[in-house]
Amino acid sequence: MVKVKITLNNGKEINVDIFDEKLPLTANNFLKYVDEGFYNGTIFHRVIPSFMIQGGGFTDDEPGIKPKEATAPAIKGEFDSNGVKNDIKHEKGTISMARTFMPNSATSQFFICVADCEYLDGQYASFGKVSDEESLKVITEISEVKTHSWRGYDDIPSDPVVIKTIKRI
Repeated sequence: MVKVKITLNNGKEINVDIFDEKLPLTANNFLKYVDEGFYNGTIFHRVIPSFMIQGGGFTDDEPGIKPKEATAPAIKGEFDSNGVKNDIKHEKGTISMARTFMPNSATSQFFICVADCEYLDGQYASFGKVSDEESLKVITEISEVKTHSWRGYDDIPSDPVVIKTIKRI
């Protein structure tokens, strides 16, 4: 298991346990982006109360958002419906890879569940969990911020939630 800390521009932190032994392809893809500093300065660009917060692919470009190009090719989705055993449930605090409708399209974007989302089990590559109560409070706070839509993107925080850094600890 690898531990990472997501530090936000407002000083709040989210501690996450990454299960690299269970899901090596997904975990190592995420950790590659962490190690190269890719996530630094990106935002949680999509937040939906009672569902999830999503980040890792956009920067703030007021009043909207600006895509950040992934630096590695897409990976195979490590989840049951794609032929890979994954028993990590999408519960509150679970971190999982975001993807398009194509099962092998995950690159840098990830999401953290802010509620139990069992309907995602077997469909998305969950690969870790938020590791403490304070971090769970932070993700819930993020999910409750005011949002807006811009040029086809929905659920964008009106006041950007900036990821200052994500680092191994």
